[in-house]
Amino acid sequence: MARQTLSLTLQNSGTAMARAVGIDDAIVAGWTGRDAAAVEKHITELEALGVRRPATTPIFYRVAATRLTTATEIEVVGAHSGGEVEFVLLQHGGRRWVGAGSDHTDREVETYGVTVSKQMCDKPVAPVFWAFDDVAPHWDLLTLRAHVIENGERKIYQEGSVAAMLKPLDLIGRCALPENTLMFCGTLAARGGVRPTERFEFEIEDPVLGRSIAHGYSVRILPVLG
Repeated sequence: MARQTLSLTLQNSGTAMARAVGIDDAIVAGWTGRDAAAVEKHITELEALGVRRPATTPIFYRVAATRLTTATEIEVVGAHSGGEVEFVLLQHGGRRWVGAGSDHTDREVETYGVTVSKQMCDKPVAPVFWAFDDVAPHWDLLTLRAHVIENGERKIYQEGSVAAMLKPLDLIGRCALPENTLMFCGTLAARGGVRPTERFEFEIEDPVLGRSIAHGYSVRILPVLG
């Protein structure tokens, strides 16, 4: 088993702890929306790009834990990949933690193999996580947001409440979250449509406790030579 170790800050009831967190398994949950119409909209977005409908909704893809990264730059092959802001769940130290990540995906490969496309790209995550118990009482008030840089201009790419997705305990009820496992938990519709992104900035905001977790990364495009 290939373990990925990330240097994270775990925040619990106002106390911040720096930890080297070993992650053994990574899961990407897809089509997790509570609203069937919103799920259909996202499926339609991807169908427009040639992506086949999922076999089930939600669906849980496996990716290598070694794809997880807190780096501020990733490398991809070709110019057809893009990010998606998601809340992420982490089971570590006998507790659940919540953070933010980007399910960066190769859109060209996605048209013929979603599972393969999920494995093609690194999966950036912000290096800070909150104790799930601290946000569970006001969960639906949390907000996800993403920006992209296009033609030198910073533009909103995604924004909305985590209430658009199934609640964490509902997801865990459908797909177990064992110790040292991280799960990406679904995304929002993209404003202006799903498209490649070369600079992606994402965050999760907690308006009740007045804080946010934010991260950003650039994409270095490697050439396709044949």
